Amino acid sequence: MNLYGARKRETGIVTAFFSLPAVVLLLVYIYYSVGYAFFLSFHEWNGIAPVKDFVGFMNWKELLRDNAFIEAFKHNIYIVVWSLVVQQPIAMALAFMLTRMGRKSTPLKVIYYLPSLFSTASVGVLFSYIYSPRDGIFTAMASGIASVMQGAPVRVTVDMFQVGTSLLSVFSVISWTAIPFYILFYMAAMSGISTDIYEAAIIDGASLRQYFFRIMLPSLKFSIQTACTLSIIGSLKYFDLIYIITDGGPSFSSELMATYMFRQTFRFRQMGYGSATAGGLFIIVVVFSLLVLFISNKILKENEE
Repeated sequence: MNLYGARKRETGIVTAFFSLPAVVLLLVYIYYSVGYAFFLSFHEWNGIAPVKDFVGFMNWKELLRDNAFIEAFKHNIYIVVWSLVVQQPIAMALAFMLTRMGRKSTPLKVIYYLPSLFSTASVGVLFSYIYSPRDGIFTAMASGIASVMQGAPVRVTVDMFQVGTSLLSVFSVISWTAIPFYILFYMAAMSGISTDIYEAAIIDGASLRQYFFRIMLPSLKFSIQTACTLSIIGSLKYFDLIYIITDGGPSFSSELMATYMFRQTFRFRQMGYGSATAGGLFIIVVVFSLLVLFISNKILKENEE
């Protein structure tokens, strides 16, 4: 009994020792950072002055009245909706196709997954040139077609970064980099479905379409829930490609909450208001995540009953 207790104690010590670095990193870079951001949101500070002026809820009140932040929030909602409507169905369809193709799909798997291997910075710079109204691909194609039709050299400028199209243009790039991850995610989930189920369904006369909608989709309900949750969270806090390609422009037509927070904090040196913006973003992400999990769990339970 004493030997068992000593061994259990030693195991606990070793576990705590190896867990300590991860715990310290979480405390310093996650929990402390979030707590300090909320602390700064109640102060007015430029990031340099030694004194932080306490202003109470003034930054939060201003945030609720800030039309620019509200517009950025709407843009994030657009990204969320488009991600669920566009990215998830495409990823699932491609994953189903690749799974059914078996070993023949290996070259396609490599091609489809390539976009996720590039760094965000390189993708942003690449598509900045592709979408360039001066010498981008769309401008070159439009000019070539117009020249052929007119029988003479004609230059047509295609500006993908206009007020009405900039957000959608960047979303297409976001989807190009995000869909490969969800393809891999759904393929891993589909691999957990026994091939015996598929063979039995085919023997019983089920078509591929019937198998997909009546057998496979119900089997993937928890995976779909996880993928949709990840997509919503990622869309709400997205920053990288928007910042690199459009920087929230033109006229803030592609501004997101994260880019707006960055602008207020590091360009305008409003650390207090920027922290309030970050705190608002944090609260929105948490609320949306809990709401999605609650609704999806409720739907899943009703389907099981």
